[in-house]
Amino acid sequence: MKTHAQAVVIGGGLVGCSILYHLAKLGWTDVVLLERDELTSGSTWHAAANIHGLHDNNNITRIQHYTMNLYKELEKETGQGCGVFQSGSLYLAQSEDREHQLRLQEAKARFYSLNFHEISREQAMELHPLAQFDDIRCIMFEPDGGNVDPSGVTHAYAAGARAMGASIERFCPVLGTEQQLDGSWIVRTAKGDIHTQWVVNAGGLWGREVAALAGIELPLQPTEHQYFVTEAIDEVAALGRRLPSIADRDGEYYFRQEGNGLLIGAYEKDMRFWAENGTPLDFAHDLFPDDLDRIMENVIRATDRVPVAATAGVKRVINGPMIWSPDSNAIWGPVPELQNYFCCTGIIPGFSQSGGLGLLSAQWMIEGEPQYDMFAWDLARFGDWADKAFTKARVQDVYTHRFAIHFPNEERSAGRPARLRPAYQMQKEMGCVFGLNCGWEHPLWFADQPGVVETNGFTRQNWWEPVGREVQMLRDIVGVIDISNFANYVIKGPGAHDWLDRLVANRVPTEVGRSCLTPLISVRGGVAGDFTITKVADDEYMMIGSGMAERYHQRFFNMVDLPEGTRFEVATNRIAGFNVAGPKSRDVLQRLTNADLSNEGFRFMRSRQIDVAGVSCLAIRVSFTGDLGWELHCAESDQVALYSALLEAAKEQGGGPVGGRALGSLRIEKGYGSWGREYSQEYWPQEVGLDGLIKLDKDFLHKQAYLAIKNNPVREVLSMFEIEVDTADASGGEPIFTPDGHSVGRVTSGGFGYSVGKSLALGFANPQVAKPGDRVEVFILGKPHRATILAEPPFDPAGYRLRGVSKPAIEPAE
Repeated sequence: MKTHAQAVVIGGGLVGCSILYHLAKLGWTDVVLLERDELTSGSTWHAAANIHGLHDNNNITRIQHYTMNLYKELEKETGQGCGVFQSGSLYLAQSEDREHQLRLQEAKARFYSLNFHEISREQAMELHPLAQFDDIRCIMFEPDGGNVDPSGVTHAYAAGARAMGASIERFCPVLGTEQQLDGSWIVRTAKGDIHTQWVVNAGGLWGREVAALAGIELPLQPTEHQYFVTEAIDEVAALGRRLPSIADRDGEYYFRQEGNGLLIGAYEKDMRFWAENGTPLDFAHDLFPDDLDRIMENVIRATDRVPVAATAGVKRVINGPMIWSPDSNAIWGPVPELQNYFCCTGIIPGFSQSGGLGLLSAQWMIEGEPQYDMFAWDLARFGDWADKAFTKARVQDVYTHRFAIHFPNEERSAGRPARLRPAYQMQKEMGCVFGLNCGWEHPLWFADQPGVVETNGFTRQNWWEPVGREVQMLRDIVGVIDISNFANYVIKGPGAHDWLDRLVANRVPTEVGRSCLTPLISVRGGVAGDFTITKVADDEYMMIGSGMAERYHQRFFNMVDLPEGTRFEVATNRIAGFNVAGPKSRDVLQRLTNADLSNEGFRFMRSRQIDVAGVSCLAIRVSFTGDLGWELHCAESDQVALYSALLEAAKEQGGGPVGGRALGSLRIEKGYGSWGREYSQEYWPQEVGLDGLIKLDKDFLHKQAYLAIKNNPVREVLSMFEIEVDTADASGGEPIFTPDGHSVGRVTSGGFGYSVGKSLALGFANPQVAKPGDRVEVFILGKPHRATILAEPPFDPAGYRLRGVSKPAIEPAE
């Protein structure tokens, strides 16, 4: 067995073998996979192994399409059959909402040149003459949908990897993983130790146990899952061809041909957890006792769809384990707190995603970053707040709602609250409706009374009008926004300026009381993040960034060594904040402080430590609303006192609390981008308007990567769209076309601009296809809606309100 390797992959299931294959494919051939039993042990061997291309997340759609195309290439390359059956998949809509979802996916498929289109009931009957579609209002067909052989695919990856020089050790359980001082690892096994640069946890059902060897807790929980295969059915055999699969997600079952019988599976409400305290080490090719009664309601609906299944005998029942994350997406990526430890586990639709997971994992390890923004999978989206109780509650929710529609802006209540600020109870009594942001309960909007639950759907919901009132109140008078969900970092010490200046692309302030906005550059030259950095004292800075990216950004912070005597602190837990914004914001604050808040005394992008109602605050004159305003950051213990004083003073002016939904509308009206939507590693600074904040007369993280793409022609440009729509608004992901059908781009953020009376969206447009002033079509509710690309934001494009001036005497940008 090898004693040294570039990477050691732990786990010989589908995903582990794919990662090994792709590492070798990208040039790392000195790699080894360790499997405690046989390849496919655990959950791979008994999977239904269905494949499909479309997903609500655009980038996941792209990698699923890559995976589906890879299997036949693997067969040619390795000679190992993958058992690929692509007889197509029928997607059914019984409800109007499901129809909206399918039509939107059809538009996305068109945008990405995928084969997914609507067919008539008659066409569906020709494809599947044993099914009835009388109650169906919309049918989509994916010709490339189907299934593969679990064992064949896994062994094809393994064969391909071996042919390129990779090694596989079966019956070789891992006993320990120990990090060395230089960041490398010793992997201890019963057959000997391996010294490796990278450890890859692809442990599947044992992902938690493998992680624990390195001192990591992963938010994962296995469940039971059942499907069964019928005896041969004469009507199926008589067709002489393979039937398409049926995805009736409103009916909560899936259906496909297996031999001359049918395979029926379900995600039932009466679900069962398994191995809550750890997956047994002696579990391999094992199953649980049959328990078909639990899925019988789903099965009855399935047999109503295909009546010949009702009288068929049951040939085989598969009741096996699956391991889930709290949102049913992969737990994927390097662990930010460790060097060179990669996770890839918790995957549910593995046979649709295995190729993409392997490719992007190999890219991240070898090239430093994957080609796509895959934060939806990134393990950094969870922190230690995602404990066992939270994970179990969320897994129960995602399992029992596996086929439910995930509506735009939807917030699910399972497992909450996880993290609370002191003001939570006060806000709750005020009628606050909360959302989840990096574990925090964060105000979304304020109802007229406590206990209101928001509705969900593709059209405008019960929060639409209250949010509009909040927006108009702030624009006309003043609003108080809780911004405690932002990430806060404190950097102290003699090297604080040097460290920050080497990290970010803009010049870091050298004068106390100055602030700057700055991008963080990614490994490939894209936008890894955007921050506000303020010098608060000699040798002390405060940096504010995206709350949900707090753990993600830790990877970049770790790339720049801290100077001796300098301390970096993630201070989010101890700092709370509010944004007081609107034309009366100065009047409100001036009632509570003796500080000079005039334009001359407190300029835009300046900061000062001031007392507000007796509470010591770092005040920064900046506002994500695009209006006159200040951010106030205080100790979390002072949050309630400060909030109470601000609300009382705002009330005297006719203002009040404003939530995150309104802030989203306000920023879109102003054209402000947001990390994870408009800003990500995929987009170059010149494409999102941040290149002006990059200073090339200094060194910064990944400067050479930026220089390599700096003069490239833009592929897409961040743009604003005004949309003609009455009952719904864009939310993100909607494709955009020209009136004659050419692809323009896609929406990244959308909503109603209440203070300008327009439905608006931010998104990317190909400048070779469309430019400001052009008419385009945005697909909302899966249907084209006329839109115009705007040349400038509709609200205060010159920034007079933000700077508190009423004439063109604008201060130069800092």
